[in-house]
Amino acid sequence: MAEKDLLLKTAETEKISHIDYFNIAISVDCVIFGYEDKELKVLLIKSDLKEFEGMYSLLGDLIRPGEDLDAASYRVLKERTGLDDVYLEQVHAFGSINRHPSGRVITIAYYSLIDIGHHKLQLSHNELNWHSINELGKLAFDHSLILETCLKQLRERIEDHPIVFNLLPEKFSLRQLQELYEAILGVELDRRNFRKKISLKGWLKDLNEMEKNLSHRPGKLYTLKSKLKT
Repeated sequence: MAEKDLLLKTAETEKISHIDYFNIAISVDCVIFGYEDKELKVLLIKSDLKEFEGMYSLLGDLIRPGEDLDAASYRVLKERTGLDDVYLEQVHAFGSINRHPSGRVITIAYYSLIDIGHHKLQLSHNELNWHSINELGKLAFDHSLILETCLKQLRERIEDHPIVFNLLPEKFSLRQLQELYEAILGVELDRRNFRKKISLKGWLKDLNEMEKNLSHRPGKLYTLKSKLKT
């Protein structure tokens, strides 16, 4: 077709002819994983919708007109928790037709993994608190699916990327590292196989130091190699 034969339409006529398409809301949901006392947890808040009365949900909100997608995720995190020093990574879009009782809402999920001890919550509205991922009931909306999807991606990423070391002290033992992996993966790991796999990745630097003041046998101390630190 020649360029002169191409029928063009304006953005306004496109909107008028597809008015229902432009009445779909978009939201963001933040899945904030935390590590504390050898346990993986997630940050939840009580839902403020009557339809989900008494149920917990992830941290989320509709995107405002004129607001960028990523900016909305950080706004939600700041407004709900007071935290503004957490890196969020986009994971997946969820768009089941009836996922929201108010109408058609497509949500974009973000997740992060933080050390609870170094990220003190500044707010506590609507019973905002940390919950063990092993003790969760049914969540509002489709948030159980969103949480499961983000957890799956986290578990896949830690196999090949050194993203968990900010949850450990600067100096740590292989025992501490294995406990962290077990908490995230939700399984017990064979000590010998785990240490062999970690050794092959080449992530660690042997500090030629030993743990001190422990009731159990001390282990050697390691740190993440400088070139891998962010």
